[in-house]
Amino acid sequence: MGPLAGIRIVELGGIGPAPFCCMLLADLGAEVIRIDRVAPSDGGIPMAKQFNLLHRGRKSIALDLKNARAVDLVRRFVGQADALIEGFRPGVAERLGLGPDLCAEINPRLVYGRMTGYGQDGPLARAPGHDINYIALSGVLHSIGEAGRAPVPPLNLAGDFGGGSLYLALGVVSAILEARSSGQGQVVDAAMVEGSASLMALMYGLRAAGKFKDERQSNRLDGGAPWYSVYQTKDGRYVALGSNEARFYAETLDLLGLRDAGLSGQHDEAGWPEMREKFAAAFLMRTRDEWCDLAQGREVCLAPILSLGEAPHHPHNKARGAFVERDGVMQPAPAPRFSRTPGEIARGPAEVGEHSREILAEWGIDDSDAADLIETGAVFQAAAA
Repeated sequence: MGPLAGIRIVELGGIGPAPFCCMLLADLGAEVIRIDRVAPSDGGIPMAKQFNLLHRGRKSIALDLKNARAVDLVRRFVGQADALIEGFRPGVAERLGLGPDLCAEINPRLVYGRMTGYGQDGPLARAPGHDINYIALSGVLHSIGEAGRAPVPPLNLAGDFGGGSLYLALGVVSAILEARSSGQGQVVDAAMVEGSASLMALMYGLRAAGKFKDERQSNRLDGGAPWYSVYQTKDGRYVALGSNEARFYAETLDLLGLRDAGLSGQHDEAGWPEMREKFAAAFLMRTRDEWCDLAQGREVCLAPILSLGEAPHHPHNKARGAFVERDGVMQPAPAPRFSRTPGEIARGPAEVGEHSREILAEWGIDDSDAADLIETGAVFQAAAA
């Protein structure tokens, strides 16, 4: 199943954006084997395996990469793979004996996907960091938050997952496609600073044109415009209003009972404070769900702001199957959708080393060699549940 069926990927296990990239590729049908460390890595959040959704869709083999035989085993996998994905700091894979040059000698068609915050070179290449640091450097973090207050971290969506995982996934798939015609692999250097900067292309263009200010909450799309903002309702919940176009704005005035309130100058920024005040007062007259019911079927861009607990149960999300429950865990379904080769969650998250013997067999390691690798500690096989 999935448009990437038949593609084999080796994942050198880590945390955050590289695993999410591999989850996406597995959701779309790629066969991804995750090479976990025998000892747990620092930085992860301990949890039962079924909740570790970034690990879904692939099998796990646990290796001691300080053991030369384990490294040799990874090299054997590389010889059969379309791509390898790693998220170490620059130089770590090379020190393990698994850098791109050596892997290219083994498999010239291999695509080598590298995920870092700052990239493989440059003054900060080896500096430690996390999403918040990378989006600070790209201009994203400065742009999010309320006027006169500190910037607000948008979870780890813009750096780790948006600017990192998605760009690496696109890069790896693109390079695999190119390798099929050229016969040559290449390195995909996905840096979260650069990916998150790329996500800001519209804003950088608007700024250059004099249409975007560097002050938070002073622009159309950052909450500065009253008709593109968040409002509290009578029950203490919130709605999201996005009536950007003139026809939607006019319909919003009708919805709120403000058609004759003297607010016709949608883009007159001098009138925005008064407009916001009147919008806020109007929204406090009804509950969140009452407003959404009133807006149903009208040309108003209004949506309820749902919690993570509510979102899977919204009628639209249920009708589309946007969320699925697996092993008792509600989670986002694979995306995007394909009409002929739909993606799927092939399996739930694995325990570290749960499939070690299985992977060894599937990748051509005979039983006696597999037993010896496990006996000598190069490979760890988790106990059956």
